[in-house]
Amino acid sequence: MRESVSDRLWFLRRPLQFLVDMAVLSCAFFLAYLPAINVQLGEFYFSTALSQLPLVVLVQFAALTLTGAYSILWRYVSIEDVRVFFRAAVISGAVLIGFRYALIFTHFNLWQVPISVIVIDTVLAFGGLLSLRVTRRFIYEFGDKQSFRPGTRKLRQRSALVVGAGRLGAALAKDVIGRRDAALQIRGFVDDDQHKHGGSVSGVKILGSTHDLPRLVSELGVEEVVIAIDKAQGKTIRRILEICGEIPVKAQIIPSLGDIAQGQVSINRLRDVEIEDLLGREPVKLNNDNLHEFLTDKVVMVTGGGGSIGSELVRQIAGYNPKKLVMVERAEFMLFQIDSELRETFPELDFISLMADAGEEPRMRQIFKDYQPEVVFHAAANKHVPLMEVNPEEAVKNNVFATRVVGDLAGEFGTRHFVLISTDKAVNPTSIMGASKRAAEIVVQTLNHRVETRYTSVRFGNVLGSAGSVVPIFREQIRKGLPITVTHRDMTRYFMTIPEASQLVLQAGALGEGGEIFILDMGEPIKILDLAEDMIRLSGLTPYEDVDIVFTGIRPGEKLFEELEISGEKLLKTKHPKIYIGKIAEHPQEEVIQMLNSLARAVEAGDEEMLRQAFTRSIPEVRFAENPAEIKETGRETETAEISRTAKLGMASK
Repeated sequence: MRESVSDRLWFLRRPLQFLVDMAVLSCAFFLAYLPAINVQLGEFYFSTALSQLPLVVLVQFAALTLTGAYSILWRYVSIEDVRVFFRAAVISGAVLIGFRYALIFTHFNLWQVPISVIVIDTVLAFGGLLSLRVTRRFIYEFGDKQSFRPGTRKLRQRSALVVGAGRLGAALAKDVIGRRDAALQIRGFVDDDQHKHGGSVSGVKILGSTHDLPRLVSELGVEEVVIAIDKAQGKTIRRILEICGEIPVKAQIIPSLGDIAQGQVSINRLRDVEIEDLLGREPVKLNNDNLHEFLTDKVVMVTGGGGSIGSELVRQIAGYNPKKLVMVERAEFMLFQIDSELRETFPELDFISLMADAGEEPRMRQIFKDYQPEVVFHAAANKHVPLMEVNPEEAVKNNVFATRVVGDLAGEFGTRHFVLISTDKAVNPTSIMGASKRAAEIVVQTLNHRVETRYTSVRFGNVLGSAGSVVPIFREQIRKGLPITVTHRDMTRYFMTIPEASQLVLQAGALGEGGEIFILDMGEPIKILDLAEDMIRLSGLTPYEDVDIVFTGIRPGEKLFEELEISGEKLLKTKHPKIYIGKIAEHPQEEVIQMLNSLARAVEAGDEEMLRQAFTRSIPEVRFAENPAEIKETGRETETAEISRTAKLGMASK
């Protein structure tokens, strides 16, 4: 209450501002009566104006207070704040005109302000107040940029060209131009929109397009090119980097306006271009109403909660204020990491971190009994293709039977939604890992007909930066000065970022009615060779000169390209443009039981050939190699020999 009274009596705390505003409003009203300005009045009525002044100023002050104009700090006034003053002007003008007509048949004729005076006064008064604030901001910014902050020293400014004369580039220019402690000295803008050429942003000229970069860098002595394009497509950034690489000149990038708005970074926080930028796509737009209904005030469980996808699901879910978040993970350190992060980032969140193997039925039964999850995301899985070729029984136990355990318990304990995290490797699988995930999808589809729980699967490709994926492997090889190892020059994969994949998984789960296999739009496939070359360039090195690229041969179970749908599948659109439903034929329950029994016998016997035969009998689309053991051993020998040979070459070249 004390604060609200203080806000209303702002003029007691800022008397100078009050007096200046009073002077502006009074002068504007007297000017409105001058014959030189108001031609409808042939004479200056000083006494009349003096009598009407208190009423007019009172109404105008009331309008300013009601619209929140006095909550705006003068030094930070912006274009958005103009609307506040416009509303205040309209309100005060309307009230004064209303007074004039309401007092026609009364004895208060003196307070009937002429219409022409009201209009002129309104324009002069509110225009004057706004001009005062703009002038105050100009003085503040000029003084701020010209003065040193305590503890700062003048930096050597790097001359730069900014690519992008849009909102992001304008924000950068506004923040750094004139600052003595700024690291950049912006020499000009370039933009591919020809309509902008010849114009200026914050006094800085737009000198041409990106095709003019080589000439402009040379003429202006530019040391750095800053990419300031909000939501830029990966191909656009790649093209600019190629131009900069040919000049050559260093290129950096500004984070998106979304990151800046969320307070993650500041506008002048430049960084090197990363591989995620080159593969960037339009950001995911979520139906938050749908997700709030799906997650808010619900008990949500995530198995594999410490993994790449599982931990990101946990972060996303935490933002929707679940009733309780249950994380299940068998790797202690990974569970510790996400637990510590949640305690710091979401201190009010009610969550529990549980050590457990999703395939151990007694332990999982106790967890379901204790916490009664309403939504389950099953992300626990073995995902590395070559590793699972060597450990096929473990892949089946974790990917198939653990899915069955968690899925059965979800139905038994009345879970509303069960979402399986699947993979594009389940499409026409050639590996044990892919076959095991396809079997998991089949199990989940079968469970959907037995209980009321809504069972769905979500299928997508590779995620950038996940543990064991190509991006961290390539980074480590570059860091150590080793050649980058690529299995085949034509190898392609679908990629998306971990946050994008996780957001779409949540959205798909919210859309699920039960029995669907959702397929995420992964965009265009990326050549692994292009990815490797891009990462070398982003490290400031030259492919095949500073860092070699060697080809080790396709590993056991791998395909040259991945698919997202089985041949003959029909994809149906959903309410979300990046999520589709694969109309995949379901397997009869008897066949599924027979498949699980066959796999169980093979795992118990430790017989890999028996395991592969069980898959090929039960899942027609599985296409294993004819002699897996021979291919596996040959592939391992070839890869080891090639890596060893190229590593020696790399060391010798140093």
